[in-house]
Amino acid sequence: MSTANYRTLLRTPGAAAFFLPAAVGRVGLAMTGLGIVWLVHDRTGSYGAAGIAVGCFAVADALGGPQVARVVDLLGQRRVLPYVLAAHAVSVGLLLVGGPVLDLVAATLVGVTLPQLSALSAARWSALLRGARDEAALPKAFALEALANALSYLAGPALVSTAGAAGRPELGTLLAAVLVVGGGLAFAVQRRTAPPVEGRDEHRTATRALLRPAFARQVAFTFALGVFFGGMQVSVTAYAVGRGTPDSAPLLYAVSNCTSLLVGWVYGLRTWRTPAGRQRALVAAGLAAACLPLTILDAPLLLSLALALTGFAVPPLLVLSSVLAESMVPRAALTQAFTWLNSASAAGSAGAAAVAGQAVDAAGAHGGFAVAAAATAGMAVLAAVGGREVAAQSEPAAPER
Repeated sequence: MSTANYRTLLRTPGAAAFFLPAAVGRVGLAMTGLGIVWLVHDRTGSYGAAGIAVGCFAVADALGGPQVARVVDLLGQRRVLPYVLAAHAVSVGLLLVGGPVLDLVAATLVGVTLPQLSALSAARWSALLRGARDEAALPKAFALEALANALSYLAGPALVSTAGAAGRPELGTLLAAVLVVGGGLAFAVQRRTAPPVEGRDEHRTATRALLRPAFARQVAFTFALGVFFGGMQVSVTAYAVGRGTPDSAPLLYAVSNCTSLLVGWVYGLRTWRTPAGRQRALVAAGLAAACLPLTILDAPLLLSLALALTGFAVPPLLVLSSVLAESMVPRAALTQAFTWLNSASAAGSAGAAAVAGQAVDAAGAHGGFAVAAAATAGMAVLAAVGGREVAAQSEPAAPER
């Protein structure tokens, strides 16, 4: 097992040329929502106003992203992405101008025009590696994508918070836009690896695959994973504040995040023989089991160990969800499929923050952790059903008599 696997993957002709700009752009994506919070709060002095603005952004991103992805699948990345990036730049400009009503309008437009670089990059990997000799190449590519996302959500919020703490929140928003637009344009000009555009009939037929129960379960699974993320964020903070040590919250987050990064790196380096559906069922069951102690533990050390165990499960689940979605959706609708998974996770996280907050008010941090644990139980059930379906489809048909 060697990091040469990742280097070999990036040496695939054209791979690094689109992956690296997309990785840069994703740092900007990770900054955008928090940047709106800092900017609107600085302008109004109200966290309520900032929350409404970022809520408009999140809803617009979750609902608008799949619609833009549908146009991308129909017309192609190179024809659509430059216009989306131009519209995003204008929307950020309106946000920087600001105003009582303009803040909400601009935040909504920023969400609608936010380019889905993760989905676009995943679709390119699928087109580039489809039919490759190494069957493990695509899962490794999705593992690399998951690592890029994780790193962007470590670096991005730190950059925004630094600018906001220095009293210049507009710089954080501006830097986010520069990274998104700059990385997106550098990504868009890579024509060699752009997925081929199918005809309208193929696109229409492929889009119907998104309505099938199997893909609906994929979306439900990532929604539940988002609920887990949202519930954990609120609960860890509530635990730290409840113990009178709010400064320990970042350390508790770091335990899980660092574990996830390490496991994600190692997971992508290995070639796994177990079918993806069965892997996901096993990992989801393990995550559900690891969450149960969080609902009763009080000791910081034991809680940290339990958080580390949950961090083991997250990267494989993200990779396997992408692998399974790619295997069940026709190429002509792949960008939509990946975008729906991202939107479902974001929607679950946003909704869980409110539900977990109420649970914390009623039962303390353990109540919030119970929300996350319930989500993982739902994930385990969905993964078990999906794993049985995949196994049944892979069995050879009985010979005719």
